[in-house]
Amino acid sequence: MKNTDQYPLVSIITVNYNTAAVTAELLKSLGHITYPNVEVIVVDNASTEDASYLADDFPHIKLIKNTVNEGFAGGNNRGIEAAGGEILFLLNNDTEVIPGFIEPVADLFSFHHKIGIVSPKIRYFHSPNIIQYAGGEAINSFTARGKFIGSGEEDRGQHDTPQQTHLAHGAAMAIHRRVIDEVGLLPEMFFLYYEELDYTEHVQRAGFTVWYEPRSLVLHKESMSVGKLSNLKIYYQNRNRLLFIRRNVFGFKGFISKVFFLTISVPAGLIRQLLLGNRKAAAGICSGVAWNLKYKLN
Repeated sequence: MKNTDQYPLVSIITVNYNTAAVTAELLKSLGHITYPNVEVIVVDNASTEDASYLADDFPHIKLIKNTVNEGFAGGNNRGIEAAGGEILFLLNNDTEVIPGFIEPVADLFSFHHKIGIVSPKIRYFHSPNIIQYAGGEAINSFTARGKFIGSGEEDRGQHDTPQQTHLAHGAAMAIHRRVIDEVGLLPEMFFLYYEELDYTEHVQRAGFTVWYEPRSLVLHKESMSVGKLSNLKIYYQNRNRLLFIRRNVFGFKGFISKVFFLTISVPAGLIRQLLLGNRKAAAGICSGVAWNLKYKLN
């Protein structure tokens, strides 16, 4: 038996919502990992389909059944609260992993106690040599848009150096327990989208660093739960982009960022959706702005 002091417990947490068959594919891939000290927690976010069979088919997992849908952040937080790991590895249920994806991340955390979050290299599952994420540049203070390094590039090894970065990726994000102890859980007011970006900002303001680890690889099927162009996605992305600005861009930059969003981004989005004949999406953009007018920051 391997020494678990050398291999700290890693809690792998994934959230399921009406995609149990997809979650099962992730759990099958986790069955081949080489790291010796792991627990797997599946949080079912009040699915309308019965996901109980996951616990029967994969008896080693811990299945948590939420009575209400708490979104990405809330679902993961319930998993974190039930986890015993020193490292909390959040994986979207629409991902699959290579067998050795944990070891490089655990090694990186042991390198320095101020490393708080690590994301692996992420490639597209259906285009497995195309990069989705190889680190992330800081959110632009004025447009509130970020950029994932390497996105859309063929992987030729050009992003194979571990390095400090600014943005983690919510599809595969390992958080050290010391971050949870100091910063707290993921921000649940976002519900869906931008929460991991907001969290990395708060974590870095607390003095921790975020790293990209290319020796770890995750394949992402992307947007299986809500649909790539769903009205739900349009609503939350607009709502939460403004919420992110309010929580993370301050002073004159914050003022300009809000003006840019409300006078350029929102009108452009409305025109685009109306030209497409999608009135529900246009209404969702307006609803997202209206939500922010009512929501008070702590």
